[in-house]
Amino acid sequence: MAVHVKTSDDRHRSVGTPDSPLSILVTGGAGFIGSHLCEALLRQGNQVLCLDNFCDFYSPSVKRSNISSCLSHPSFQLVEADITQEEQLEQLFHENDIGLVIHLAAMAGVRPSIVNPELYARVNVQGTVNLLQQCANRGIGKFIFASSSSVYGNNPKVPFSESDPVDHPISPYAATKKAGELFCHTWHHLYGISMLCLRFFTVYGPRQRPDLAIHKFLSLMERGEALPVFGDGSTSRDYTFIDDIIQGVLKAVDYIQHHHCYEIINLGNDHSVSLSQMISTLEAVSGKTAIQKQQSLPEGDVLRTHADLSKAKRLLGYHPTTSFIEGVKTFWDWWKSVFRS
Repeated sequence: MAVHVKTSDDRHRSVGTPDSPLSILVTGGAGFIGSHLCEALLRQGNQVLCLDNFCDFYSPSVKRSNISSCLSHPSFQLVEADITQEEQLEQLFHENDIGLVIHLAAMAGVRPSIVNPELYARVNVQGTVNLLQQCANRGIGKFIFASSSSVYGNNPKVPFSESDPVDHPISPYAATKKAGELFCHTWHHLYGISMLCLRFFTVYGPRQRPDLAIHKFLSLMERGEALPVFGDGSTSRDYTFIDDIIQGVLKAVDYIQHHHCYEIINLGNDHSVSLSQMISTLEAVSGKTAIQKQQSLPEGDVLRTHADLSKAKRLLGYHPTTSFIEGVKTFWDWWKSVFRS
C-alpha cells in the first residue's frame, strides 16, 4: 500500500537548526494525546509530520476530527501509513528530513491486549523496532517513546519511581511497553540515539478515547445507564490532565535537543484518585447520579498507580498544575459541546 500524504504544500522538511524549525515526526498523531501534541508543536513553530493509520480500535472519524484544525497549517503534513509496514516507513523516512521522532502510535488498552496479544506485540513491539531501525539507518539521533505506568504492575511501593523494578507486567499491553523501553536502550547503546521513555499516567481531558473511564462513565451517566464498576471502588489512578502531559512532552523535546541521553521519566499528577472518588467527582461536575453495577476486577488491571515526579521535576522542570476536579470540569464542558450540539 502506498503512503498517502496530505499536506498544504510540497516543501521538503528540513532538520532543525538555529535558523530553521525542528522537523518532528509524531506517530499516532491523530489520536487523543497525539493531536494535542501536534497542535502544541505547531504553535511553537516546528515542522510537524503526523503519521497515523486510522485503525478502527475506535472510530477513525473521531481521529480525523481531532486533527482537522492542523490540516491547513503550512508546517503540517498528515501521512496515512502503518508502522508495521516497513516499506511504508522506508518511503516516509526517505522523502522527509526528520530531526526527532515522538513515538505515540500503539495499540492501547490493557483488557483488549489480553484478548489479542499477537496484534499488540506486532504493533507495539515490531512497529517500535521498525521506527528505531529507520532512525539508525538515517542517522536520526533523537527519539521520544511513549511508555506507560502499566509497566509497574502491582508494585507494592508507592509512589512509583523510575528506579523501581518493572520485571513483572501483568498484561500483554504492559509487557509491550516494557519491551519498547528495552529496545530503545538497545538502539541507544548500538547507534548512539538519544532516548527519552516517558511513562504516562492515566491521561484524560478533551478528546479522550471513548473507551476510557472518565469519557465512558460520563457518557453512560448522560444516558442514565449503569456504570461497570470493577472491584469495591478502592482501586486508584494517578489521573493526569492532557495539558500537563503536553507540557511534559514539550519539555522533553527541549531536553533531548541539549542532552545525549537514555532516560526513563514518569509524567503523572502525583496524586492518586480512587474509583469511588472519581465517580463522586463526575456526579458533582455533571449534576447526574451514577447508577453503579459492581463487577469483579478484570485480569490485567493494576490496583493503583501513583507517580513519583522527582526525576521529571529535576530533569525537565515538569510541574503539573491541573487539579482533578478542574480537569473533569474542562472535560465535561468539552463533552457537552461535542455530544449535545
